Amino acid sequence: MMTNEPEMGGGPTLVRTGIEGLDDVLHGGLTRHRMYLVEGSPGAGKTTLAMQFLLEGVRRGEPCMFVTLSESLEELQAAAKSHGWTLDGVQVLEILASEESLLPDARSRMFHPSEVELAKTTEAVLTEADRVKPARLVVDSLSEFRLLADNDLRYRRQVLAIKQHFAHRACTMLFIDDRTDGENDRLLYSLAHGVVDLERRPTDYGTVRQRLRVSKMRGHAFREGYHDFAIRRGGLQVFPRLVAAEHGTSYARETVKSGLEPLDALLGGGLAVGTSTLILGAAGTGKSTLATVYAQATAQRGQNAALFVFDELVGTFLERAAGLGMELEPLIQAGRLSLRQVDPAELSPGEFSHIVRQAVDRDKARLVVIDSLTGYMNAMPSERFLALHLHEILSYLGQQGVTTLLILAQHGVVGTSMQLPLDATYLTDTVVLLRYFEAFGGLRQAISVIKKRTGWHERTIRELHFDNGGIHIGDPIVEFQGVLAGSPEYVGGLRNRKEGGDERRAGG
Repeated sequence: MMTNEPEMGGGPTLVRTGIEGLDDVLHGGLTRHRMYLVEGSPGAGKTTLAMQFLLEGVRRGEPCMFVTLSESLEELQAAAKSHGWTLDGVQVLEILASEESLLPDARSRMFHPSEVELAKTTEAVLTEADRVKPARLVVDSLSEFRLLADNDLRYRRQVLAIKQHFAHRACTMLFIDDRTDGENDRLLYSLAHGVVDLERRPTDYGTVRQRLRVSKMRGHAFREGYHDFAIRRGGLQVFPRLVAAEHGTSYARETVKSGLEPLDALLGGGLAVGTSTLILGAAGTGKSTLATVYAQATAQRGQNAALFVFDELVGTFLERAAGLGMELEPLIQAGRLSLRQVDPAELSPGEFSHIVRQAVDRDKARLVVIDSLTGYMNAMPSERFLALHLHEILSYLGQQGVTTLLILAQHGVVGTSMQLPLDATYLTDTVVLLRYFEAFGGLRQAISVIKKRTGWHERTIRELHFDNGGIHIGDPIVEFQGVLAGSPEYVGGLRNRKEGGDERRAGG
C-alpha cells in the first residue's frame, strides 16, 4: 500500500527522492505526477540518483519502472550492488542490442536502438508502462532517443508523446540526459516541470568537486544556487548550501571561561556565548593549545565540544595535549569531546558545513574549534568564496548559541613582515594575537587581545609560556615596546632610571 507523501501547507503533494539533502534543497521533494530532467556529464551520478529515486518508491510500496537504453540489466545490478542495494521491486526494461534479439524466439521486450524507428522504441516503453502502471518511471538516457531521431523536431515530439501519455496516469518521471550534444541542447527545458543539473569538476589536486543545481522548478519553491554532493557507498549525499538566516534560535547569554584565570582576565572575564574568536599568530606560538584549553573546560563543565583538525594528526594532537597536562581521551570516551581529523584534499566546503551542522544539531556541541583556517582554505575550490562560506558558518553557529574558535597561522615567524593568508579579523567578534619576541638572547611569546565586540578586555600585552606543568600567562610586559610589531626594544633600564630620578627629585 502506498504511503502518503509530504505536503507543503496545502500545496501540491510532494514525492521524496530518497536523498535527504536533495529533498532539503527541494523543500520537501518533487511535485507528484510531473516530468523532470536530470542532466550532467558522464560519471556525474545521474543513474545513481535515479536508482535512489526508484528504491525510495519501492520502500513506500509504489510500482517502479526503469527504462535503460544505454546499460544492461547486469550492469545496473552491479552498480546497485556496489552501493549495497538490490533492484528487487523495480521493473527494468532493456532496449539494448543482444544476440538473442536477432533470434526468431527473441523476447518481445528486447529491441535494438540502431535498427528500429524511434516511434517503435517509444511504443515499447509505453506498452511496458501500461502493463506495469508505474508510480515512478526513469528513462536512461535521452541521448539514445536523440540518436534515433532524424531531427530535433521529431526528437521533441516523441518525448512530448511520452509526457502526454503519462500526464493522467499518476506517474512521476525522471528523464536522464548526459548532454552529449553540448551545453546548448535545451529542447526539453520547456517540456520538463523541473531540471536538476549535476556537475563534476576536476581540481588541481585531490578529489573532484561535485555539485548540483536546481535550475528550474515550476510552481514550487527550492533552495537556489550550487550545492556540493559526494557519491559514496550508499548513493548520493547532498550537502545543501548553508543559509544561516534559516536557523535562528534563542539561548541564554552567558560567559565561557577557559579555566585559566589570567587568560579569562585578559579577555575581560571570558568569551561570550555565541561569539566567534580568531586566534592568530606564527607557527608554534600556542594557538591550538589555547583553543584546546577552552574545549577541555567546556567538556569538563558537562557540555559538548567539537574540534576539527586540518593540519595535525589526531594522535599527535592528543600526545601534545597530554604533554601539557590535558588528558582528552577520557572526555572523548565519555562523548563530551569529539576530535575529527579533516583531509582538505578530500573535502568540499559544502560537506564541511554539513559536518559542522551535524556536530551542533545531532551531537549538541556548544563549542566548535576549527584548526585551522589555512587548512580550510585549501579545501576551497576558489579562495575568493572562502569569506562567504565562513561568514555563513559563523552566523549559523552564532545563532545557535555556539562559541567558535578559529585558528589562523601568519606567514613568517618574527619581524615586521608578518602577513595573514586571509583577513578574517572582520568576521569574528574577538581577536587574540600571539607573537614571538626576542629578549636577552632568548625567544619568548606574547599574548594580547586586540579586539572584542562584546564587553571590555585588557589592553595589556602579557608573556605566555608552556612547560610540563601546563600553560602560564605572566604579568603585563612593561619593559619592552614594539612587541606586537615584531621588533621589541628594551626600555626597562630607561624606565627604572626615570622612575628613580623622579623619586630622588620628590625626596629632595
